[in-house]
Amino acid sequence: MRLRHIKGAEQQIAESPYVIQNPEAFKGNWSACFGNDAPIEIEVGMGKGKFIMDLAAANPHINYLGIERYSSVLLRALQKRSALELSNIFFLCIDAKEMTDYFAPGEISRIYLNFSDPWPKDRHAKRRLTSPVFLNVYDQILKPDGVIEFKTDNRGLFDYSLESIPEAGWDILASTLDLHHSDMAEGNVMTEYETKFASEGKPICKLVASRRRSF
Repeated sequence: MRLRHIKGAEQQIAESPYVIQNPEAFKGNWSACFGNDAPIEIEVGMGKGKFIMDLAAANPHINYLGIERYSSVLLRALQKRSALELSNIFFLCIDAKEMTDYFAPGEISRIYLNFSDPWPKDRHAKRRLTSPVFLNVYDQILKPDGVIEFKTDNRGLFDYSLESIPEAGWDILASTLDLHHSDMAEGNVMTEYETKFASEGKPICKLVASRRRSF
């Protein structure tokens, strides 16, 4: 999908108090950024930010970081963020593949992957957020008991993930092909895309995964 560039987006992002401009400075010490030792959860590819901002509003005891590499998309999230009085959420304009440059081992409690680009062509498989390339990154920054939550409307990507995640040494703790009509729907927070797809009657797939434990 080609994104329309918004003139001046980069400057507005650079001047925003809601965007961490030097995330590498907080590696291993994100408690200094938030001013507390609460757990940290991140959303990779947060889009316009509805999901993670709703989470932050509902869970003031948890700290949230939204990651979005595209400036024009992040700008839309900033416009929403400016109307909210929240102290437990910030945004990062970075490439998710480089997250180990910004987070220390075991620093993140949970990672959310919502409606990410399916990259349907086989030659682009390594760009999928549930590919071994990204799972290796998550493995390095998640706490030992940390989890990944993944939602998508793309059945092909979901089937791929059901295979790639266990092959990479992770366990799938729960999964469903129809989230809104399953036990996993309890407490579900919807994204912009999810709201649209649900209104059209499209089933939403979800899984929760953690590292495979050795005994």
